[in-house]
Amino acid sequence: MTKADLIEKIAEDTGISKAMAAKALESFIEGIGQALKKKDGKVTLVGFGSFSKIRRKARKGRNPQTGEAIRIKACNVVKFRPGKKLKDAV
Repeated sequence: MTKADLIEKIAEDTGISKAMAAKALESFIEGIGQALKKKDGKVTLVGFGSFSKIRRKARKGRNPQTGEAIRIKACNVVKFRPGKKLKDAV
């Protein structure tokens, strides 16, 4: 399912226009992004799952083309843990 498909589904299920559904989805995505930017960023949607920010340590890796060892910098990544309802549905 693409973002456009999701917007169409939201509009159809709620009876609002696609433009309003697109604004609602954009607001939702932006809200999650802003919450995750905070120091201990975490967003929990009961039944669906939780988004959390974790710090990945610097590590060694390999260039797959040359086999040369490279250093991968530390970075923040988003982790998603599905909720019970989502696990059961899938």
